[in-house]
Amino acid sequence: MFIRNSAKAVILKGSKVLLTKNVDDEGFFYLFPGGGQEHGETLTETIKRECLEEIGQQVEVGELLHLREYIGKNHEHVEFDRHVHQIEYYFFCETKSEQAIGPTNPDSHQVGIEWIAVKHLLEYRIYPKDLRKYIQEFEAGKRNRVYLGDIN
Repeated sequence: MFIRNSAKAVILKGSKVLLTKNVDDEGFFYLFPGGGQEHGETLTETIKRECLEEIGQQVEVGELLHLREYIGKNHEHVEFDRHVHQIEYYFFCETKSEQAIGPTNPDSHQVGIEWIAVKHLLEYRIYPKDLRKYIQEFEAGKRNRVYLGDIN
């Protein structure tokens, strides 16, 4: 088994956060744009590539906000994530343009993108679920710990 690195973008504008909109058997769910790091690629290169694919935008990568582990056997999707161990790096990012175009090479479950009001994050099925409160606190000016551990 191996551990996979993933780089994610936290894009905030006007008290909203930009997320990818996805669908599965349970309905809609949301993810932070980003994905798996390829061999020889830096984390910032990963975010830039993934954002072009998933939101159709170039981004400027800023500070590292959080580091999250996901050990699949410990969470609700154990039936298909049992062998997954992923380290996710969440960076504050800014889009170079005001208008997000949409996915150019979406992930298999992705159906679009959506700006969601930060104050309403807890009302949506967003993964990782525990990150929602940290994003609300960040948007309100509070800084939290970087390492969040094995959360979902």
